Amino acid sequence: MKRLMFILVVIVLAMGVAVAGDYKIPLIGSKAPKFSANTTNGKITFPNDFGDNWKILFSHPADFTPVCSSELLELAHLQKEFKKLGVKVAVISTDNVELHTMWKAHLEDLDYKQRGTIDIEFPLIEDPDGITSRLYGMLHDPTSTNRDIRGVFIIDDKNIVRSVNFYPVEVGRNMNEYVRIVEALQLTKSKFVYTPANWQNGDDVIVPYHPYTTAELEANPELSDRYYMVGDRMWFENVKGATVKVESEKD
Repeated sequence: MKRLMFILVVIVLAMGVAVAGDYKIPLIGSKAPKFSANTTNGKITFPNDFGDNWKILFSHPADFTPVCSSELLELAHLQKEFKKLGVKVAVISTDNVELHTMWKAHLEDLDYKQRGTIDIEFPLIEDPDGITSRLYGMLHDPTSTNRDIRGVFIIDDKNIVRSVNFYPVEVGRNMNEYVRIVEALQLTKSKFVYTPANWQNGDDVIVPYHPYTTAELEANPELSDRYYMVGDRMWFENVKGATVKVESEKD
């Protein structure tokens, strides 16, 4: 009897682990999970079909809802900004593609914030069975078992997850923040710097190393204008004055 009870406990625990696996959220630094689905732009395989572009995958709770509508319209008005950054956007929910198509047409007729109407170029992905939403950890059961929360995955040109964000259904997202995050990620990928709190494109950046040696400073005195220290722990680079190359930058 004890042996039987032990076996039952093991089975229950194993089932629990298997179920928990369905809820695993792709972590920063991991490969973006691949999936194929129908969209308002035809069938796609994500992220492969977007090539070597950066990608942002947004999830939202439901079509034709006010907060989600405002978010998609703001995204549409940022399409040119994302294009400049080499970013492809995709949006997913558990609604089907027929409803997506009707919602898209409705949104494209709206003059939101008196900015005029705008075409939505990015695909709206259907996920009526929730498989992809589970794959990306976008269904949070304490909130809903069949409606996504507001998730955001920023994926780089190598299909590596670089940023993960989740928001409650009641709170609309600041879409400009994702422009800022991509700008910061692309900058820190291109050179060995970090971005401080509230950083905006063009602001000074943190240098996570001593930026020059005594010999380098003697050879290039203008380095003291390029870099400055705050306290005794934080080195910053004066971006506007960054004209001198030093060996500690990334290639």
